[in-house]
Amino acid sequence: MRPMQSKFQRKRMNVPSLNMASMPDLIFTVLFFFMIVTHMRSDEVKVRVEVPQGKEMQKLANKASVVNIYIGHRNDGKGDQKAWLVQFNGDLVAPEEIPARIEQLRAGMSPENAEHLTVNLRADRRTPMGVINNVKQALQKSYALRINYSATDLKQ
Repeated sequence: MRPMQSKFQRKRMNVPSLNMASMPDLIFTVLFFFMIVTHMRSDEVKVRVEVPQGKEMQKLANKASVVNIYIGHRNDGKGDQKAWLVQFNGDLVAPEEIPARIEQLRAGMSPENAEHLTVNLRADRRTPMGVINNVKQALQKSYALRINYSATDLKQ
């Protein structure tokens, strides 16, 4: 006698393999997108900065016209660890040198970016107000009057 076959017997179906030919194109397109959109930091921070915390913060809109000034202690372990240093973009400078650096930077910018020049001040939370005032007075001499103070988000 033959074994009984069910009417509802399942047929074996093979899953078709995926075509992976377009995968490298997709990966390179996504990689290219992130390379275009991502803003790479151009200056190496040479001072140790622990920024204060804040509640109401905003992001900077036009990063092409932003100048970074860091105020903090030496980060590389050389020299006086207690001295407060000012870093303008990538170089350690004295506050008196800032107006010349600002003018040099404005000369290389487009007129729209030079008009909207914003100084991003990242000062250590323990920086004496006298050091910050020296930097602000140097910025006033070069008519760089838009100053942004950086902070981290206050965790509730």
